[in-house]
Amino acid sequence: MMKRKNLGDERCPIARSLARVGEWWSLLIIRDAFHGLSRFDEFQQSLAIAPNILSRRLATLVENGLLEKTPYSTRPLRYEYRLTPAGRGLEPVLFTLLQWGNAHFSPEGASIALAARSTGTVVEPVLFDPVHQTPVSLSTHHLVAGPAADEKMVARLARAAAEHQAESANKENTP
Repeated sequence: MMKRKNLGDERCPIARSLARVGEWWSLLIIRDAFHGLSRFDEFQQSLAIAPNILSRRLATLVENGLLEKTPYSTRPLRYEYRLTPAGRGLEPVLFTLLQWGNAHFSPEGASIALAARSTGTVVEPVLFDPVHQTPVSLSTHHLVAGPAADEKMVARLARAAAEHQAESANKENTP
């Protein structure tokens, strides 16, 4: 059997993030925690997940600092799971997945949408650059190497920049 690669050791922040939440049950547990679920039986009922899988996922989310585990009953000993600040930081990720899923995998229409609390108006989340007052996309922004980037990361980003530059040149030269 092939051993799974540990993405947590990668320099890429996307790979490191996936090492912590990349298993699909994990994001569904996080989603349910945002909806106020906190107890094992609540997660199990909502997700129809096997107890052994749920136990492992909850333990991993606690170990990775996305949920905190505190007892709510001593006899029998039972725990509740609450989002940590790191877990709450996944909110925009879930909103983006919601929008992406509605746009690409819901031919029958959206079953859930994001709406402004003040008006009830349905909105689509957008990554926004507050400095330049523009939405963030690869057509207006680019990735640059940070201070912890290794040679592999620098090369990957340079390759992406060169490809984007070539695509832009092709678009300018196409009548």
